[in-house]
Amino acid sequence: MLFTRTDRKRFSELSEKEILALAISSEEDDGRIYATYAEHLRKDYPGSAAMFDEMAAEEDVHRKRLIGEFQRRFGDTIPLIRREHITGYYSRRPIWLVENLGIERIRQEAANMEADAYNYYLAAAQRTSDPQTRELLGDLAAQESQHMVRASEAEATHLPDDARAEEAHQARRQFILTWVQPGLAGLMDGSVSTLAPIFATAFATQDSRTTLLVGLAAATGAGISMGFTEAAHDDGVLSGRGSPLKRGLASGIMTAIGGLGHALPYFIPHFWTATAIAIAVVFVELWAIAYIQNRFMETPFFRAALQVVLGGALVLAAGILIGSG
Repeated sequence: MLFTRTDRKRFSELSEKEILALAISSEEDDGRIYATYAEHLRKDYPGSAAMFDEMAAEEDVHRKRLIGEFQRRFGDTIPLIRREHITGYYSRRPIWLVENLGIERIRQEAANMEADAYNYYLAAAQRTSDPQTRELLGDLAAQESQHMVRASEAEATHLPDDARAEEAHQARRQFILTWVQPGLAGLMDGSVSTLAPIFATAFATQDSRTTLLVGLAAATGAGISMGFTEAAHDDGVLSGRGSPLKRGLASGIMTAIGGLGHALPYFIPHFWTATAIAIAVVFVELWAIAYIQNRFMETPFFRAALQVVLGGALVLAAGILIGSG
């Protein structure tokens, strides 16, 4: 069932029975999230996986205490009430969005989850009249406030400096293989391979509109081609390069950007002004490629600059000569 704004209850309208039921479902959901993080990280980040296993176990202890309190007061039938049923109640991001953002982002999300739970238990305790329930909720609030301290202790146990350094190295390596490497290949292809057709058209026609259309077609076609090629030629299972969808997007988008950079100046009607700006953009693109190679691929900057700028300049010159002939 989809709940619209009018279908939802305010927190202030919840009964004590519903407050406990909501806490139970929230602890259950958070425990499953931590367990999923652990499973997702276990292969590449075993230290962090062990930390999330421990946090999932703690959530399960909280859930059992809440169920015991609910049964004491209201019996065995726990009503189904979840976060999305309450107006203004904190929500959780879809797990598939968070787990794709890297190990540090996952750790930060866990810290946010603990802070949300702490605030809920404080508010819930103030709404409860039963002394034993109030005590339980207050205890859980205190425990949630200490979770990040214990998480830090667990992190120190499961993630000593050498393990953390290894995980950071692995995360950086995966980022380079999945995003930087295909994106760099796309940017190089888009920036260099489209130079000849765009500038040949420019100097053959000396017409901004025609050059713009050719440039847009070349950049778009190259982006689609590179994206599909990158995604299709390697599923990433054996190579460890990560999701083919991510690599295809990185390669395709950066290829299109590389080609569009020196095509878009031809929106300017005055041909020579547009051409001067386009040539300047070309050299900015080539130096950017050299920087990325140096920054992420550890290629010496002078060598990267010589290879990229010299190669790009030769293709640019070929396009101008062909168009002027």
